[in-house]
Amino acid sequence: MLHALGVVIFTVRKNIVLLAGLTVLAVQSAFAADLADIRLPDGFKIEVFADFNTKNGAQLSGLRMMALDAKGNLYVSTVGSNRVVMLPDRNHDGVADEAITVAQNLNAPQGLAFVGGSLLIANQDGVVRVAHEREGWSKPQAFITNLPTGGHTLKNIKLGPDGFLYINVGSSCNVCVENEPMRATMLRYTLEGKPAGALTTLGRHQQSAIFARGLRNSQGFAWHPLTGAMYATNNGADNRSGILGGAVNDELPPEHLNKIEAGKHYGWPHCWGGSKEIGTQFEDPNFKGAAGFCDTTQAPAVSFKAHTTPIGIAFLDKTNWPSAYKTDAIVALHGSWNRKQPAGYQLVRVKFKANEPLAVEDFATGWLSNQQAWGRPVDVLVGADGALYVSDDKANAIYRISYKFK
Repeated sequence: MLHALGVVIFTVRKNIVLLAGLTVLAVQSAFAADLADIRLPDGFKIEVFADFNTKNGAQLSGLRMMALDAKGNLYVSTVGSNRVVMLPDRNHDGVADEAITVAQNLNAPQGLAFVGGSLLIANQDGVVRVAHEREGWSKPQAFITNLPTGGHTLKNIKLGPDGFLYINVGSSCNVCVENEPMRATMLRYTLEGKPAGALTTLGRHQQSAIFARGLRNSQGFAWHPLTGAMYATNNGADNRSGILGGAVNDELPPEHLNKIEAGKHYGWPHCWGGSKEIGTQFEDPNFKGAAGFCDTTQAPAVSFKAHTTPIGIAFLDKTNWPSAYKTDAIVALHGSWNRKQPAGYQLVRVKFKANEPLAVEDFATGWLSNQQAWGRPVDVLVGADGALYVSDDKANAIYRISYKFK
């Protein structure tokens, strides 16, 4: 989708060349043609909720994580314009009325969490807080500071059912031993922004915020609606081989969906989970840890195809979809960047049985065509209307997936 505005705009998509006077119409036509290629199970429909054509839609650049306020309004972080935007749908027609800036001049914002009357925004270096006042939204105020920057910079924040705030911090590298202990972790804080990690620190040492470790980049997480178990997606390392000194194997390592538990280590940088041998951890032959280390780490709950970059996850209990879906979750696969055969660029359904993840199957495909991706799903969120909303930071759009009962 187009990001730039000017007198003449050229782009080629489906052999369409856009000129100034025809820009909006042609963009709509090209996007509609692409959206028609999305394949969904019978009974489901995908539509555009917000994009370039939305009022003030030029702000919608690099759409990442979404959240709902108490009234059901949808908010999204826009890393391309360093803003957070609200997208109200006042007449409930499934289309955003406009894009309203809530906060701007942020620092690579991604995660959003409403706590009381405040909105917490995860920047790359910390968390800021804004509040809605009579005259509008307040200026961002520091809430959590001094988080590691660089490397995997984007961070997510969510309020857990236990009343604590959770924040991911990605690794600084592809494969390395980190010098900064907060790297490759899941952190936990109180509602006042104080560290509340898995281990209680005694004496003069400051309380640690580290809740779980060995997570290379876990940007998406959610809690099972019945068990309260926390599940987080995780992106595996690139350019790995299953043989010492061997050629890069595009199928290693598989991506993970982990059940996050206090104090557990999930293997990175020395181990990864099996794609079929669930419950097994394999040692990276080219980056070994201490003898027996991998046996002490936690294997993934389920795995995804290597390098498909799982990010957002949403449980489906609050959808108005068929009952068979309500025990399951949807995960957004953002897509690969260095595979010989591109993969991902889709939504997958994680099927649960007895409240445990069992299998993964395709749900929405078509953003990848002829080895070229026109869209990259990032986050998934169940809206107040029971539909599933999907953010896309390549097409700069939010989609609405609904089900129509016959």
